[in-house]
Amino acid sequence: MAYPFSEIEKKWQKRWAENKTFKTPDTIDRSKKKYYVLDMFPYPSGAGLHVGHPEGYTATDIIARYKRFKGFNVLHPMGWDAFGLPAEQYAIETGTHPRITTEKNINRFRRQLQAIGFSYDWDREVNTTDPEYYKWTQWIFIQLYKKGLAYLADVPVNWCPALGTVLANEEIIDGKSERGGHPVYRRPMRQWMLKITEYADRLLNDLDDLDWPESTKEMQRNWIGKSEGAEVEFKLDGLDEIIRVFTTRPDTLFGATYMVLAPEHPLVHEITTDEERASVEAYIRESSRKSDLERTDLAKQKSGVFTGRYAVNPVNNKKIPVWIADYVLSSYGTGAIMAVPAQDERDYEFAEKYDLPIIRTVQPPADFKGKAYTGDGPAINSSFLNGLAVKEAKEKMILWLEEQGSGRRKVNYKLRDWLFSRQRYWGEPFPVLHDDKGHTSVVDEEELPVTLPEMEDYKPRAVKENETEPRPPLSRAPESWKYYEKEGVVYRREFNTMPQWAGSCWYYLRYIDPHNSRELIDPEKEKYWMNVDLYVGGAEHSVLHLLYARFWHKVLYDINVVSTREPFKKLVHQGMILGETEYTA
Repeated sequence: MAYPFSEIEKKWQKRWAENKTFKTPDTIDRSKKKYYVLDMFPYPSGAGLHVGHPEGYTATDIIARYKRFKGFNVLHPMGWDAFGLPAEQYAIETGTHPRITTEKNINRFRRQLQAIGFSYDWDREVNTTDPEYYKWTQWIFIQLYKKGLAYLADVPVNWCPALGTVLANEEIIDGKSERGGHPVYRRPMRQWMLKITEYADRLLNDLDDLDWPESTKEMQRNWIGKSEGAEVEFKLDGLDEIIRVFTTRPDTLFGATYMVLAPEHPLVHEITTDEERASVEAYIRESSRKSDLERTDLAKQKSGVFTGRYAVNPVNNKKIPVWIADYVLSSYGTGAIMAVPAQDERDYEFAEKYDLPIIRTVQPPADFKGKAYTGDGPAINSSFLNGLAVKEAKEKMILWLEEQGSGRRKVNYKLRDWLFSRQRYWGEPFPVLHDDKGHTSVVDEEELPVTLPEMEDYKPRAVKENETEPRPPLSRAPESWKYYEKEGVVYRREFNTMPQWAGSCWYYLRYIDPHNSRELIDPEKEKYWMNVDLYVGGAEHSVLHLLYARFWHKVLYDINVVSTREPFKKLVHQGMILGETEYTA
């Protein structure tokens, strides 16, 4: 007899829904242990679930059911990460407004999850595009702004005029957009930034307390990239200017035979001589067509151009040439380096190509056959450092620099502040107002949410190649939305939207108190349920979502909204289902 699964499953799914079998009541016995088991919520941006979704969801469902049987109060919710580029791209491809496609996709995803029989509490369902949800995303932004952690800045971005938007490094191939093959330029634009760098040490140190895969913690450590060294000042010959560089190897200063500035460095135009200006400007134009990933590709042949200017090495007063090269990024350190080719492989390749001096400052082992030696050894050709090991030589050089007023001890991070603007339609509006004097403020909290206006023309528009200012879709919103009058002053709303990471930074908190209209979360409920006991999701989110969520959580901790320093106690990656499997009889 065949198993009538379609009848039996529908019967029980109906009963579960009617009886709210898996509902976690608001009023519970808090003397019992709790277990908060959470899946990374999906983007409802495709035709439906793919096979990778139930892989992880099945594991968490087993745990949730097991913990219920063991007498735990279990919180096992589900929701939708529905703002952002994936949903908007799907809408553009299908020719349907993202509000409509998102709603249809959510209904389909929910129906599929319920058909599988997962034991989610659907009364706690959240949707990042719901104004009652993103009201609190906007509220968090206001708190960031009030703490000085949200600010406007002119930052280099990958600007694609043909698409009318800024692109991520991963969306660029050989200087062109992955979608459409349009030219991309590196240009400064005014963007909202979040000061995640202020939390770098806490984000780094608190990793030790987490039950996460070591590989994921190491990825975050590398992304934060803490390094200790010195900031060194090089005076420019013939100019009353100083170039500051950060180096982890101050012990090699005697081997610094040239300097390199990033093409975007603010001093480039000022220090370039008239004789070299044409070649420098041509090089800057060429480098603006490359992404950061292309520029730092180790396999890429190094290129650069001489500025015509010299700097003075503070340890020996020797003049060394100042070049610009695109393998140096303005976003790391000071955007300038002292080049020590004998101790750095990139610098060696550059020096060899342009016939620049190479002076070894660390003695390699007798059997060393390479070119640039990056290991330990006694200092050579380094005056008062000669004979010292690298560690001792570093310390002695830092003390000497501080005594001479030519440098200081410095800690540096690879982590950059979070670029938080998008020139797209389908995202959370900023709760920000601009007046005609250039002043910026945030709306009163009582006026939240600032709702996304209904627009039929929501696609990004191409602009002329020489235009550097984007025209986001919200700049075409109705006048009644774009302008806001208060106390006789007319303000303009912000036309950029938040990135898709915004809503996912805090959704785990909203599940705990999803219908609270007075505050983000009830303090007593938060204290009982936090932190998340088990979080399951893909390793591809290791240094974006997981880092951003930790950052926001620490800010909320500082303003007494949450009681824990970290959001996710234990993290597990479900792995990836491959196209083929091997069957052994």
